[in-house]
Amino acid sequence: MAVPKKDKIFVALQFLVFLVWLIPVEEWRFQLSENMHILALIVAGTGLLIILIAFLQLNTKLSPFPSPKKGARLLTSGVFAFARHPIYSGVLFMAFGLSVWLGSGYKLLISLLLLLVFYFKSRYEEIRLQEHFPEYVFYKRQTGRFFPKFRWRI
Repeated sequence: MAVPKKDKIFVALQFLVFLVWLIPVEEWRFQLSENMHILALIVAGTGLLIILIAFLQLNTKLSPFPSPKKGARLLTSGVFAFARHPIYSGVLFMAFGLSVWLGSGYKLLISLLLLLVFYFKSRYEEIRLQEHFPEYVFYKRQTGRFFPKFRWRI
């Protein structure tokens, strides 16, 4: 099965933003307390852990492309019980955590751009998932896109 052109565009855009994030820009620096540095590393480490768990859960069905692989099944347990796109969540935790740890306003700005790319990529991905998995609509109502849904009851 050929990879749709839109899938390739989203993946290319995502990797372009990753590369731009890596550019060392000394302007827009800020200083943080030692506690904030530790917290930022914990956030980045949590992101890495989420990514690794999601990779293990997806196993051979892992793909950088938004369209589901042939023979894929809908995962709704493990980290996928908390977020519909846990790999994107983990990458965002890492990007924001490392940006703060490095004290880089530039990297924070690029992390916001990455969030925007992931938002639009996940919107497209969810259309593809709903076409492939009719039960995705229910899963989508119950589970947050990047972060858990909190239901407040008063």
